[in-house]
Amino acid sequence: MKKIRVGIIFGGKSGEHEVSIISAQSVLKAINKTKYEVVPIFINKKGQWQIDFGRKKLERKSSNYIYLLPDPTKKELVSKDKIKFNQGKIDVFFPLVHGTYGEDGSIQGLLELAGLPYVGAGIAASATGMDKDLMKKIFRSEGLPITKHLVLLRKDLRLNQQRFTKMIEAELTYPIFVKPANLGSSVGITKAHTRAELVQGLKVASEYDRKLIVEQGIDKAREIEVAVLGNDELETSVGGEIVPSKEFYDYEDKYILGKAKLIIPAPIRKNISDKIRKMAKTAFKSIDCSGMARVDFLIYPKTNEVYIVEINTNPGFTAISIYPKLWEASGVSYLKLIDRLIILAMERYNDKLQTKTEFPSKLLKNESF
Repeated sequence: MKKIRVGIIFGGKSGEHEVSIISAQSVLKAINKTKYEVVPIFINKKGQWQIDFGRKKLERKSSNYIYLLPDPTKKELVSKDKIKFNQGKIDVFFPLVHGTYGEDGSIQGLLELAGLPYVGAGIAASATGMDKDLMKKIFRSEGLPITKHLVLLRKDLRLNQQRFTKMIEAELTYPIFVKPANLGSSVGITKAHTRAELVQGLKVASEYDRKLIVEQGIDKAREIEVAVLGNDELETSVGGEIVPSKEFYDYEDKYILGKAKLIIPAPIRKNISDKIRKMAKTAFKSIDCSGMARVDFLIYPKTNEVYIVEINTNPGFTAISIYPKLWEASGVSYLKLIDRLIILAMERYNDKLQTKTEFPSKLLKNESF
């Protein structure tokens, strides 16, 4: 039986570059080599694509640059000298580029133009899932409870930081979270307890995005995460609770310290668990997501009120990442999960092929140009 050729895209021009490499290493190690032929496609921090793998090789300068033509009649990788890459055509792509220029619809748009199937969310879902401002607007329209927040622009802070700092303090109470609107893995996020920390948090977040989200913190909130799998028919995993080793689950706690705890299943009442899983499906459908997503929630312990925080359309995908761990606890192994996602990608692609892209029109009588 002919193997399915899978192009795994990783790296990228993002603050989550290193996280993406770790996800790709894990998938490359685990994927079923008897069923799939893997083509690792690394994007360096300059945005150049190359066929290579291994940190030492990736850190060296290489002339082995390739690109993907936005041409559905080609469907192949091409070298920088416009010579067809010797691996030929890719059957399905597995984008593991986290953050900007990968998880925000950029790569998805290129793959759509090239007419190629790919794992995960489409353009619109990727873009809205990345932009916390747009995401929250959609969640609110669907009746999903969100915490109070404000949206600021970097240019506003440059013009009059003092004014906007006072406005934040008038609308929200400490502690306050400050986040770049378009990034993940807790990059650029700070928790402020004082004005000085707020000003510093705004400075840090504005280094990563032009748009900032300032959110009301919830004292001693419990963080619950749920994994979603599917296209039109959805499955949800059991919930997992994050118990950070620091004041909140930041980048250092996620990837460096290794002291945070993940409790699966989360020790919450069944009615709350059912409510969260239902909300996760609503969030997934609200942005027209596909393939996979992890949806994050906060529970206010005094009242058991549930708030949705965000949906992550391309969550960390190492064997010990939360998304695969939640599925493992729900009866879907890491190996099987990779298989399911590739199948879902092909299903979505075949469904899209049924959509007409031409309309018999007489508007243009002369089509010689």
